[in-house]
Amino acid sequence: MKEQEKAEIKRLSDKLDALNRKEPLLLESGESEKLGALLKEKETLVIEIERLKNVREQKLSKEAQQLQQLPFSRAITKKEQADMGALKKSVRGLVVVHPMTALGREMGLTAMTGFAKKPF
Repeated sequence: MKEQEKAEIKRLSDKLDALNRKEPLLLESGESEKLGALLKEKETLVIEIERLKNVREQKLSKEAQQLQQLPFSRAITKKEQADMGALKKSVRGLVVVHPMTALGREMGLTAMTGFAKKPF
């Protein structure tokens, strides 16, 4: 399901890109009817892409939603990563998410991130 949404967003983005490349040519030729149709189509594509992105965000798994609702999150430093046991002992309820795990990719993380109820 997620891959289909991603593919659909990519397809629409590619179509929008193609229309953006056509626009200057139509402006030079002065074909206002075709330009109007192109602009209208661009508008509908932008709206549809935004809608699909919003749907995708809402479909984050329950676990991802719970983590994002925690009041505090930040990237874990290399030093903290080296001694993860001590970090987890010092911060109660710390959940660490790696960007290469399914959950990390789903959340769009770029660095190892910790989520907790209190600042750490």
